[in-house]
Amino acid sequence: LLRSSQPLTGPNRRRCREDEKLLGTILDEGERAFVLDTRSAQAAKQARMSGGGTEPKSSYPQWRRLHRPLERGRPLQESFIKLVEACSDPSLGMDRWLGRLESSRWLSHVKAALSTACLAAQCLEREGSKVLVHGAEGTDTTLLVTALAQVILDPSCRTLEGFQGLLEREWIEAGHPFHLRCARSASSHARGKQEAPLFLLFLDCVWQLSRQFPFSLEFGEQLLLTLFDNAYASAFGTFLCNNEKERSLCKVKESTHSLWAWLNQPEEKHKYLNPLYSHNSLVIWPSVEPQSIQLWQGLFLRWIRPSQHLDEAWAEIQRLVEEN
Repeated sequence: LLRSSQPLTGPNRRRCREDEKLLGTILDEGERAFVLDTRSAQAAKQARMSGGGTEPKSSYPQWRRLHRPLERGRPLQESFIKLVEACSDPSLGMDRWLGRLESSRWLSHVKAALSTACLAAQCLEREGSKVLVHGAEGTDTTLLVTALAQVILDPSCRTLEGFQGLLEREWIEAGHPFHLRCARSASSHARGKQEAPLFLLFLDCVWQLSRQFPFSLEFGEQLLLTLFDNAYASAFGTFLCNNEKERSLCKVKESTHSLWAWLNQPEEKHKYLNPLYSHNSLVIWPSVEPQSIQLWQGLFLRWIRPSQHLDEAWAEIQRLVEEN
């Protein structure tokens, strides 16, 4: 599973022979592979008209291109704001609530992200093919798909330690611009040009996996909520800046504490573990049918719905598991 952070064509649509050679070397003679493009075919065509951004088929004869468009900018931010507004309005009746939930289109984005990640996973697992995930910049929807595909395929990424490593590798080191995407409070009505809840969308998709496979992830919902909170406002330096270069210039590692080090302290770690976890070496294929995608109530309704009884039930489950 590869990800592309650069267009596979150069300025003025010149061929990039270095990329052609690189992609050619990872395939055996006659082997077929897939380029999974997270832009629409029309967006890719427009990018090529302006000087790059698509792969000419003749230059990559062993690679088949698949378009699975995912929103990554203003439309995704607008969708999230509409959802937050609906969840914050206690006066809504059933019909209006369902209508506003549907019109926000947030669950459609969750379904699209999971579907695309499943496609990447199927190409790898069932077709035995290599996959290159390609997007506009390689730091948003590209990371969303590659990270989700690994959670689906790799049981080590479903452990607490492995999931932290996945986030460090696929989101932080790969250059997701947290500072730009999470500039304000997630529920702010301000609409910054480059704000977009891509990381939140990833966490929501992981929550969907944890709900459909309650025994297969070593961590629980509390970890996902903590990661969401720290992506937007944190006492730690893990999600600061937009890339590794900025973190190096700002001396983030030298002047701040790591969120991972704090989470892994014995007195903290137990709060985030799933007491029902049982190692599952199999691939976890989620259902992406509309009826299977649910609103993440623990996040979107946590300020208007008391969680006391759910917290007590969870604590009781932990106690029973420990005693047995």
